[in-house]
Amino acid sequence: MNLNHIFLFLAIVSALLLFVRALRPGGPYHGWRLTAAIVLAITGIAWFFWPGAAGYIGGGAWFLLLFLPAIGLRKMTQLAAQRDYKSAANLGAALQILHPGGELREQVRLFRQFESNPPVRTNFRSVPTDHEMTSSARRDQVRITPAVLIIILVNVLVFLFEMVAGGWNSFEVLHRIGALEPYAVVVQGEYWRLLTALFLHGGFLHLGFNLFALYILGPPLERAIGTMRFATCYLISGLASSAGVVALAVVGFIQVTQVIGASGSIMGIVGAWAGFLLRNRHAPLAKQRLGNIALIVAIQIAFDLSTPQISMAAHLCGLVAGFFLGLIVARRRL
Repeated sequence: MNLNHIFLFLAIVSALLLFVRALRPGGPYHGWRLTAAIVLAITGIAWFFWPGAAGYIGGGAWFLLLFLPAIGLRKMTQLAAQRDYKSAANLGAALQILHPGGELREQVRLFRQFESNPPVRTNFRSVPTDHEMTSSARRDQVRITPAVLIIILVNVLVFLFEMVAGGWNSFEVLHRIGALEPYAVVVQGEYWRLLTALFLHGGFLHLGFNLFALYILGPPLERAIGTMRFATCYLISGLASSAGVVALAVVGFIQVTQVIGASGSIMGIVGAWAGFLLRNRHAPLAKQRLGNIALIVAIQIAFDLSTPQISMAAHLCGLVAGFFLGLIVARRRL
């Protein structure tokens, strides 16, 4: 993968989407619109003068002006929920350097006021505090998402095995340890490659992106549908992704020699989310979450079209399989 290309895509698409969403009534406040425009401007200027480094420059601007403030604002909200108004105000004041906007200034002023005159709080210790509830929720999240943790661990261990076996850049090494090759599957009957290829990756970046996506998308779905159903969706979507690539290669629709990666399974999780939300579309926030899923799919397709090394066929096959599986396993409501 070309890291400059990935960062360029990330900076442009994420900033553009945020800018457009901020224009809608009820969308993010003015500060997001301004910083998104700044990121787009920096990226555009870098592309014009230094195209070979535009992704790194735009990605750096995205990290400083969009990613860090988003994390900081979430932390500020958590501190305020824990009634630590002094820390929330100090963090908000620091964030104003990267994230201008009257709304944030107003929040900082309000926290300063609460610091001097805190709101009335209950003395009933039988009611858990926000900090206790947050800590309990974090423990529950770790405890009830074993499938995600096991899948992450297996992928990391297999990647270490790749390194010991001779490296992820060697076509011969990947062939020997289980990369998906349509010819080997169809002609030589090596059907096990449909599964083993799902746990192989072409470098730290490839592995990191897939595991990060699994870490973000996986736990909420596993909590919603259960561990066994989640693991089933992940594996079957991956197998369907591999089988779809082989079938499309056999009929001549695509031309591939070797495919590796968990992204077919990851897109299966995205599809399962879509199926689950569609079955529960009358639940609160279901339509909004469906819109977010559609946005993820659109971004992924755009990225696939702009990156020749990526197998769009594997992603789409996994997505479709996951969608139907999500319809089947969607027994719980949100």
